[in-house]
Amino acid sequence: MRTTGILALLLAFATTVQAQNLSMTGRYELDRYLSEAVSESPIPGLVALVTNGDRVIYHSAFGLMGTAGSKAMTRDAIFQIASMTKPVTSLAVMMLVEEGRVGLDDPIENYLPELANREVFSEFDLETGDYRSRPAERSITVRQLLTHTSGLGYTFDSPELAKALGVNPQATATTLPLLHEPGEKWTYGESTRVLGRLVEAVTGQELFAFMQERILGPLQMHDTDFDIPAEKNARTVTVHRTDGTTLVEQPNPAGVISSPHNGDGGLASTADDYSHFIRLFLNGGVTDSGQRLISADTVDNIDRNHMGNLTVRQMPTTSRLISEPFPLGAGVDTFGLGFQITEQQLPYSRSPGSMAWAGIFNTEFWIDREKNIGAVLMMQYLPFYDARAVEVLQGFEHRIYQNLE
Repeated sequence: MRTTGILALLLAFATTVQAQNLSMTGRYELDRYLSEAVSESPIPGLVALVTNGDRVIYHSAFGLMGTAGSKAMTRDAIFQIASMTKPVTSLAVMMLVEEGRVGLDDPIENYLPELANREVFSEFDLETGDYRSRPAERSITVRQLLTHTSGLGYTFDSPELAKALGVNPQATATTLPLLHEPGEKWTYGESTRVLGRLVEAVTGQELFAFMQERILGPLQMHDTDFDIPAEKNARTVTVHRTDGTTLVEQPNPAGVISSPHNGDGGLASTADDYSHFIRLFLNGGVTDSGQRLISADTVDNIDRNHMGNLTVRQMPTTSRLISEPFPLGAGVDTFGLGFQITEQQLPYSRSPGSMAWAGIFNTEFWIDREKNIGAVLMMQYLPFYDARAVEVLQGFEHRIYQNLE
């Protein structure tokens, strides 16, 4: 009986510790591919990283941090990660859920009364901007905010909001009617901005103060901030924009580089810093130093479909200078509590159940708990989901999974 128990334990261990490394051939192949991808495309530069649950197993930089100064990209370069802020905010919310301070199915007005009595667009004239609305049939819940099924959108992926507010990713739609009934469909928008306000309302702390105390500090993410200090300015990658033919650099301001402290965007980080966040999930809620931040059950709960029969749908674009239609996996993938969840197995790709999201400047990450592998690919240019950026992301992913050992 004891032998059988030990054998079962060893088998269980063997099934959880898989794909712990990249072959040497794979590392050379990634170097070759990513170097050529930058030299043969409008992508100014990038940083790529692969980690397992224990350590970083690949980390390289290619191209330039900024085209004007021709400064070579470095592995510790700081990128504006934009919507990769959302998973961090979502983790903050789930900490409060785990502590019993927030309920997933609570109406948001329990915490933010100004969001009670929502209206929903019933008619909208895209020519004039005139619209009619009706009272929503139900309240927005915390779960719907975490899964982007609240009915809140963005101006860059909603023709209605673009007409009403102009094409400005920072514009808030919370004063306008919802695009649809809460829970009716998946619409990518500022739901996580509302969750940032929820964290502040429940804790009495400014969002970044809570992140720093409960997440970033314990994870030793020392280069992750809404406000990049002046002494780190030289390490900060500039944003570029392309219309497919011309590449235009947006110089960084001198001194501190500041962004709005929103739950849905604004953080800057490095690939290495974000790998600490990835390993937290690979290790079931435990940091590299052995500190437990969330329970393994909460990690499992985050990493499952919370949309029922709905799937992630392809979002349109209101400006191709800002974004192309997105995301990959539309029509198939689902959404967990702050992360897109992969629902199909493609050749040489992440496993079903993998968690992922991205930032508008073409920063991407995924967490494959089944194979104990996570990856970050940092670029810094618009439009989001530019065809070349997507191609490089997929090529990066395929070469990782072709060379795992």
